Amino acid sequence: MQSTQASSDGQAEVRIVAASPEAARRVAEALRSCFAATEQRSYPAGADGGTRLDLTVDTTRAAGPERSWLESSRSPQDSRPRP
Repeated sequence: MQSTQASSDGQAEVRIVAASPEAARRVAEALRSCFAATEQRSYPAGADGGTRLDLTVDTTRAAGPERSWLESSRSPQDSRPRP
């Protein structure tokens, strides 16, 4: 893969191409469980209906602790103590 931007040391640009969006998301989640990563960007992968996901992983930082889907779906305001 060629990039127009040079990645900093420890960062890797990753492109995932899969037949289905779900398969591509599973691979991205596996990478995120190991490394800190940016949000993925999704694109069509061709006329056959495939999906391409691009993301940047930071190999110098481990992924943070896993959060449940409920915790990750809450906005920062939801986590404030209530009076």
